[in-house]
Amino acid sequence: MFGINGPEFFLLLIIGIMVIGPKRLPEYTQKLANLVKEVRRMASGAREQIKEEVGIDIDEVDWKKYDPRQYDPRRIIKEALLDDDTKPVSAGAPAVAAVAGTAAAAASTSTPASRPERVVQQLPAGEAAPFDTEAT
Repeated sequence: MFGINGPEFFLLLIIGIMVIGPKRLPEYTQKLANLVKEVRRMASGAREQIKEEVGIDIDEVDWKKYDPRQYDPRRIIKEALLDDDTKPVSAGAPAVAAVAGTAAAAASTSTPASRPERVVQQLPAGEAAPFDTEAT
């Protein structure tokens, strides 16, 4: 708790008692107790509000699953590639596959020369490049 060990906490408690004094100590103790009760009430209210809005119980959530340290992109890609995705084909799928097949055939017959060449515009010598003063 805040990096304070037992003897340090005891010393802070003694200094606090000396600064507050015995007359005001019960008053401040009561204020501390009320503060702790209010924080607990707020925490339980927040838990209930989350439960109502999200519809799940926080205690039932597996928080380890959402830990970013568990994220391993290599494992995720490997599982995605090795995942057996054999689903039954619906009635409309053969037509889609035929269209996709003709598109793939057309793409395989195209040559790199049929692609448009990249056009690079060059400024005349001595002309400054355009500058937008409103750009970030």
